[in-house]
Amino acid sequence: MSNDITRLATDLFVVMSTISPDVEAQKLEIRLEEVLSNYEIKRKTQKDIENDLQEKISIFLSARTIEGLSKRTIDGYSHELHMFAKYINKAVVQITTSDIRKYLASNNNWQIGTVDRKLSVIKTFLGWLVKEEMLLRDVSAKIKAPKKPKRLPKSLSIEELEIVRESSETLRERSLVETLYSTGARLSEIKDMKIKDLNLQEMSLRVIGKGDKERIVYLSFKCLYHLRKYLKSRNDNCEYLFVTKRKPEHQMTTRSIQRIVDKIADRAKLSKKLTPHVFRHSFATLASENGADLSDIQALLGHENPATTMIYSQVSENRKKQAHKRYHVQ
Repeated sequence: MSNDITRLATDLFVVMSTISPDVEAQKLEIRLEEVLSNYEIKRKTQKDIENDLQEKISIFLSARTIEGLSKRTIDGYSHELHMFAKYINKAVVQITTSDIRKYLASNNNWQIGTVDRKLSVIKTFLGWLVKEEMLLRDVSAKIKAPKKPKRLPKSLSIEELEIVRESSETLRERSLVETLYSTGARLSEIKDMKIKDLNLQEMSLRVIGKGDKERIVYLSFKCLYHLRKYLKSRNDNCEYLFVTKRKPEHQMTTRSIQRIVDKIADRAKLSKKLTPHVFRHSFATLASENGADLSDIQALLGHENPATTMIYSQVSENRKKQAHKRYHVQ
């Protein structure tokens, strides 16, 4: 047999063995050779095979949109997959495990978390193609996610939190600090908070989290006090809880909220970096140390995976260990 026929016979053998593992290998191999010997076969070159990767990505994104995924999630998928397609530049059936590994190692500036996210998106995409029977096998299945270093989240102590509070100069700054800490909400959730979702009697706020999932977060008396002062000082018709200073007032961006926190951090002069996410960590860490159940913290933070919340258990145990060393009589 010609080399092209031999290649086809090998490919067919692998496919049929995958579909039916119990098939008798020797009989199958002989039968394939008998059948294929009756044909003239020419193997396509890489140039002959249509590059359908962009088309498959478009179909995948459309399907996920119909399934109800948020625009933020779809945009994330789109960005990652188009970066991948630009690097690979070949048909879906030609993508190999080595191609994916080379892509993930192509940028030395990518942190482990970035590589993990990119691999997760690729696995989701290829896994979906297999499920939809557009692809026979998922070549990313063999690739293991990179091990992430176990870093304890940075959080503010009670003293540091008070310094941050005192470093706030405007009503908007102070109410933002209190809301970040009291609710433990994500930066994107803070940005999207609306006045109509504020329940003063229940001291709660309705937020839309990851995957467009709704949950209720709660306000402390201090937070509610400063929020009321801030809202009373405003003279606008904007529906969002936090708005720009520049007129006409409109919804703040995540970047503008980060800039406010940066200004407060410059005044506070803490030894640790202050970011919107640090408030979220502080909320969870202090709640854990004050005896809150991890399942309650999970619900308040909007964690889908309980394992994500478990890190606050580690933080609490670490503080206990430090306290034991400090106070235990030798």
